[in-house]
Amino acid sequence: MNYANDVAAADALQEKFKLLKSEIGKKIIGQDAVIEAVLISVFSNGHSLLIGLPGLAKTLLVKTISEVLDLGFNRIQFTPDLMPSDITGSEILDEKREFRFLRGPIFANIILADEINRTPPKTQAALLEAMQEKSVTINGQLHKLEEPFFVLATQNPIEQEGTYPLPEAQLDRFMFNVILDYPSFADELNIVKTTTGENNVVLQKILHANDIVHFQNLIRRVPIADNVIEYAVKLVSKTRPESEHATETVKKYIQYGAGPRAGQFLIIGAKANALLKGKYSPDIEDVKAVALNVLRHRLIKNYKAEAEGIKTDDLIKSLL
Repeated sequence: MNYANDVAAADALQEKFKLLKSEIGKKIIGQDAVIEAVLISVFSNGHSLLIGLPGLAKTLLVKTISEVLDLGFNRIQFTPDLMPSDITGSEILDEKREFRFLRGPIFANIILADEINRTPPKTQAALLEAMQEKSVTINGQLHKLEEPFFVLATQNPIEQEGTYPLPEAQLDRFMFNVILDYPSFADELNIVKTTTGENNVVLQKILHANDIVHFQNLIRRVPIADNVIEYAVKLVSKTRPESEHATETVKKYIQYGAGPRAGQFLIIGAKANALLKGKYSPDIEDVKAVALNVLRHRLIKNYKAEAEGIKTDDLIKSLL
């Protein structure tokens, strides 16, 4: 796609965003905020972790997004016996008695990591390099992944048998942690009506790989005022109990705050949010719009917060 200038490209992005939402809405009823968050992370070149109870259409949402984006898609069902090579691939001895690399499902544009917390940390770690470096190393050989590449992972919040909490290093790789809640009564009524009758929805492809990479680069070029960057960095600093900016609430309830990656994601997310809402430069409101999704998985509460039932989202809202 060739645009006269960045303003024309920004206008086109906003139009494509509206088209994407309406196309996804043919299959996913309600969940507007969740759809927006996942699309912001896609355009920001970030990964998303979707957390919600079973049956809230987490998997369907990711599959639907992959249908409207003309991208390679693979689903990996995480189970306790999944091995790292089941994700990355492995070397096999072929008929010529030579080693040949057999690519794993990680080699796609969109990876649905379904129920990511059902596999041990050793296998979860197989995603780390791919998520950060966009590459996979097998026996010392580096294999680059195709752009765009993003992981959309789902996780059930219930502490059930056979779940393993994600390590902090893994959580930090996710740009967003998006919470899915029960639909409203009207939405649920609509869901039951549309899914129990004849319902064969065919979705249109709205964007191709090159378009997405183009828009990801456009978002990086969006100008931003110094005071907005300062607000984002100060917000992250406020989450650290030992920081000069920390509030009394943070000192009382938080053991570890967010790292520098949080500030980077706040700014990239704010830029994407601004463009998708028809603004050419983000303000503090755009930072606030993405703050919960960026920060909620980066704050580690202490035992006092756990004992008193303090919610992470409430702590973040108090800082905003």
